[in-house]
Amino acid sequence: MSDGPAGAGWSATRIAAAVRAGELSAVDVVRGHLDRIERLDPRLGAFRAVRSERALAEAERLAERPDLAELPLAGVPVAIKDNIEVEGEQMRIGSAATDTNPSPQDHPVTARLRAAGAIVVGVTNVPELCLVPMTDSVHGISRNPWDRNRTPGGSSGGSAAAVSAALVPLAHGNDGLGSIRIPAACCGLVGIKPGTGVVPASLDGEPQWGGLAENGPLATTVQDAALGLSVMAQDPKLAELGDPGPLRIGLSVRQAQVGFPIDPQFIAATRAVATTLGQLGHKISDHTRRYPAWLGNAAVRSWYSFAWETAQPLDRTRLDRRTRQMAAIGRRLATVHADGARARDRWRRRGADEFFGDLDVLLLPSLSQPAPKSARWGELNVLSNSLVSLRVASLYAPWNISGWPAMNVPAGVDTRGMPIGVQLVARPGRERLLLEVAAQLEQARPWERYAPDYREGLDES
Repeated sequence: MSDGPAGAGWSATRIAAAVRAGELSAVDVVRGHLDRIERLDPRLGAFRAVRSERALAEAERLAERPDLAELPLAGVPVAIKDNIEVEGEQMRIGSAATDTNPSPQDHPVTARLRAAGAIVVGVTNVPELCLVPMTDSVHGISRNPWDRNRTPGGSSGGSAAAVSAALVPLAHGNDGLGSIRIPAACCGLVGIKPGTGVVPASLDGEPQWGGLAENGPLATTVQDAALGLSVMAQDPKLAELGDPGPLRIGLSVRQAQVGFPIDPQFIAATRAVATTLGQLGHKISDHTRRYPAWLGNAAVRSWYSFAWETAQPLDRTRLDRRTRQMAAIGRRLATVHADGARARDRWRRRGADEFFGDLDVLLLPSLSQPAPKSARWGELNVLSNSLVSLRVASLYAPWNISGWPAMNVPAGVDTRGMPIGVQLVARPGRERLLLEVAAQLEQARPWERYAPDYREGLDES
């Protein structure tokens, strides 16, 4: 082990095994990660709130659990995105307008993580109402550990920054129009959005963002992502990865949103991943079908409509300028029944299936353009935010609308020194298949698990 904090740089899988075996104490692991958060997070802004005393108390109680030796996440420090409930903590969703009362109970995902032995060390920053792929709000600006002048993405940006800087080995995120996969790509992580119904979406069981939003994990290894997803889904088989066998994999480098080009380095990286998958025995074909133009329009209209839906019960005088303007556009779209609902249903019922064809997996780039700068985007107007959001994150919405599983896998580093990601997409119920393909890529094309400036004192063996 390194001379750093207990378990620093270890995967969640390894920490849990050591705590179950009595080789590490959960208290030492949590204390070490809290010390690292205290030292490093002021420059990152990953966390809105850190639960230092409560987390240590929960770690102490963990040792008394009679089922400690069976807990899949025993003693693993985790972070929760600030848009699901953590009992006793505020849920602010990046806003000054949201309820300041502590949540009276855990969200089902939080409860499942805790039941599996995980220790919630804090809640992570998000953009206001989780509307954009840049993480800033009245609660602070989150920065990318690979380059603090750039955003870690969004809306699960604080969670991604925390994992990429080894402040926690595993974090919760959720994804309504790419909000797990975008920050995973920005920060060089594995992040999976499960298909509809695999993981509880909300405390009351109601679908989020018209059924587009799903909860999932962010991690540095495929096995950790699989373990986190298995706990969130209460399905241990999701963590049992094997050989997926030869698959039909389609390579698509077409843009989903007309008028926004894909960075040539990202296309080249995606092609290189396809070559590797071919060498692993999969049948690779060029997938040249175009996304229908109406789908991109539906995604944008849905985005504004969800802004209106989310902002409607709040005091709009306390919202950011961007949020107010997005909500106003969404209200007008709803008034004329142009909120994208019919087009979403069309893609969900038959469009996605026709586009996918006879493939087992679709491979495509993650980001279209590099991560934007870290800034107070919420204070800028809707046009500025919309253009940068669409330019960077235009390849995600089809798979939220369809409700199919999709994930980001690290695929190298560009000439700017920033991570590159690729997406893998499969049909409903094939989350484990995606994870198995990702595990093959991890073996064949291993990646740097942490941002360069945050590797000191870590044991990544």
